[in-house]
Amino acid sequence: MPAVTADTLTLPRLTGPSAADTERPVRLVTTGPTGYEGEGFPVVRAFAGVGARDLDPFIHMDQMGEVEYEPGEPRGTDWHPHRGFETVTYMIDGRFAHQDSHGGGGLITDGATQWMTAGAGILHIETPPAELVESGGLFHGIQLWVNLPKKDKFAAPRYQAIEGERVALLSSADGGALVRVIAGDLDGRSGPGVTHTPITLAHATIQPGAQLNLPWNRDFNALVYVLSGRGSVGPVGQPIHQGQLAVLGPGDRITVAAASTQDAHRPALEVLLLGGRPIREPVFQYGPFVMNSKAELIEAVEDFEAGRFGAIPPDALMPHRPQR
Repeated sequence: MPAVTADTLTLPRLTGPSAADTERPVRLVTTGPTGYEGEGFPVVRAFAGVGARDLDPFIHMDQMGEVEYEPGEPRGTDWHPHRGFETVTYMIDGRFAHQDSHGGGGLITDGATQWMTAGAGILHIETPPAELVESGGLFHGIQLWVNLPKKDKFAAPRYQAIEGERVALLSSADGGALVRVIAGDLDGRSGPGVTHTPITLAHATIQPGAQLNLPWNRDFNALVYVLSGRGSVGPVGQPIHQGQLAVLGPGDRITVAAASTQDAHRPALEVLLLGGRPIREPVFQYGPFVMNSKAELIEAVEDFEAGRFGAIPPDALMPHRPQR
């Protein structure tokens, strides 16, 4: 995984627990089913089987890949609309190109994140660049949907290109784990992502046999998703492996440990740590629209069909079709 790496012995260490701190227990572990998205790229539906109340303020998350494409196989999405939430695409391996109807765009690659606030409405495309389609190669990332509260549903669209070197880096107390803070605050260190909804999003690499214990905002929910490898989570060591999500209960700290032995092609335990302050508002979703009522969904569809989400640019990025 070429996501940002660093010598953990030179990084700031996470603070240890105080006598008053409590560990967050594991309430639920689910296994994400596999499926296909967009033009046919494989995903794991990371939040499947978890209730909306436990996910709030998150709506949806796909693990894209991990897949080694043959030449001509890479796929993405064509132009499509969104309203009422934010899309977060974090690339661990490979490359993804983005363009939207409000001027945002660029190439996202190893360890970088594109953060798009759909807000009042936007059109966008995410697709592998032509050279990756032609050559094939490794592709692995995450797409997360973060809900917007009612007051921000019609915010102006915004695009943030967050290069990998901008993430805040922390080390576990023993140096056995590297934590990359993409957004929010973790132990006094802030990630570069600017969010409407208060959240924390981090990617941790935990070496075999090492343990990560970190503070977590008590007002936030807490989710741990295993990108790769196997280990345990919580104060009693609930086993967890690739493609599984742990929903944690209340408390002040999160513990995740890597199994002492990993598969040869999985040298460490890779986890995504995420949580946020629940919005606790009605959620009505219809495909790419996430609103507070059915009437607002109907309005979103009508506005999209009337062209009020902007226009596809004249020089629009399009999915690359290899010559046969």
